[in-house]
Amino acid sequence: MIPDGRYTLLNHTADLKIEIYGRDLPDLFTNACFALFDNIADLSRVTGDATRTITIAGEDTADLMINWLRELLALWTVEGLLIKSARIKGISETSLTADILFDSYSPARHVLKTDIKAVTYHQGSVSSGPDGWTARVVVDV
Repeated sequence: MIPDGRYTLLNHTADLKIEIYGRDLPDLFTNACFALFDNIADLSRVTGDATRTITIAGEDTADLMINWLRELLALWTVEGLLIKSARIKGISETSLTADILFDSYSPARHVLKTDIKAVTYHQGSVSSGPDGWTARVVVDV
């Protein structure tokens, strides 16, 4: 688990399995964004000065989580955007709108950590309980 309790890395044979925590659904999705990019880059070097609004849809909450992380990863892979944080503006079980705060990648300033290739549906889940929300995702590295 990382010090602030937003996520934990779980044992997995070849890939990276992440368990994400949140007080509520917006917090869970915000922490999922953090967990993904905290493993991609040293976020202390990302300022998050630029913003963009994105909207994501899914068939249910678990599908929404996978689509959210896939879209965020695509922004990194295709456009070179390192996302510092996300602010959820609206969320339901099947859609979300968020502002992302990011930097365009600069090799002189940013330090990369893990090459994440894809977010998978394998063992993906989202659930709620008395202590809040939990999501599990597996990413290909």
